[in-house]
Amino acid sequence: MNDGGGRRAQGFELPERLRPVHRKALRLEWLTIAYLISAVVLLALTLGQSQAMKAAWIEDMLSLLPPTAFLIANAISSRAPGSKFPWGYHRAVSIAYVFAALALLVMGTYIFFDSALTLVMAERPPIGVLPLFGHEIWLGWLMIGALFYSAVPAVFLGRAKLKLADQLHDKVLYADAKMNKADWMTATAAIVGVLGIGVGLWWADAVAAIFISLDIAHDGWKNTRAAVHDLMDARPRRHDAREFHPIVDRINVELTKFDWIERGGVRLREEGHVFTGEVLVVPATEDDLVERLARLADHLLSLEWKLYDIVVVPVEDLAIPTSRADGAREGTASRAPASR
Repeated sequence: MNDGGGRRAQGFELPERLRPVHRKALRLEWLTIAYLISAVVLLALTLGQSQAMKAAWIEDMLSLLPPTAFLIANAISSRAPGSKFPWGYHRAVSIAYVFAALALLVMGTYIFFDSALTLVMAERPPIGVLPLFGHEIWLGWLMIGALFYSAVPAVFLGRAKLKLADQLHDKVLYADAKMNKADWMTATAAIVGVLGIGVGLWWADAVAAIFISLDIAHDGWKNTRAAVHDLMDARPRRHDAREFHPIVDRINVELTKFDWIERGGVRLREEGHVFTGEVLVVPATEDDLVERLARLADHLLSLEWKLYDIVVVPVEDLAIPTSRADGAREGTASRAPASR
């Protein structure tokens, strides 16, 4: 058999239509960092001994990790491939996704155990008063004001990032949007906890923090698992990790349209927000094979902007695990399950 053909998308991997979307995502992340720093300072000034307030404060500090990871990964992943990193730097995005997901998981787990311990120990957090202009102001109102400031911007930032993450197929941005959701949910629960202390329900503070920690930890675990799968070259999934990305099935359908291909299969892996991999084909004829392989590679790259590097390899048989058009597994020895 002849050597296979391969193609790599030229220039920056994002198409022209998505570059304004990418710039908007960058602006949102810088805005998020500025907002979170101000929220962290404000919560620290009104922290008191409330468990829910403490949870909200810690969460806002950890919330700085995903946008920071996004900005760093963006600066690294756009570098051109070189002799040291011939595949480029796209996996910087996958590494950033791991950190963002772990931030969610660690935050949710810590808040749960810390709040549960407070509840078991029956600690009653006091909220004092502050003399102001000759009047005594309950500190709980200041706490609620700080929490309100922490919650409201997170709602709009999270919703905006979810839309951009879908368009850019950016899992780091998606994890950050989920972190913003955790921000406003935690702040809301903390407000309930502070109000509970105000009416004499000392346990409401810890219960509110425990309730929200479960949702945060669940999102963290789901995203951490998806991030690890990406690093292990699992079959690509959508940015929200809910289902496999349809590009594998689409490539398999395209392979059936070429009469010179007897059988074919595809193996894609995810590197940040782009896909690379191999397409294995069993040619029915070797006439003009090199030219046909090159044309096929160009055609496949045109299907989806997320396809960055494709190698088309002619083989005598599909003797390794691949995803085939009919969904069946073809191959002999295998060290990993075939994608289906």
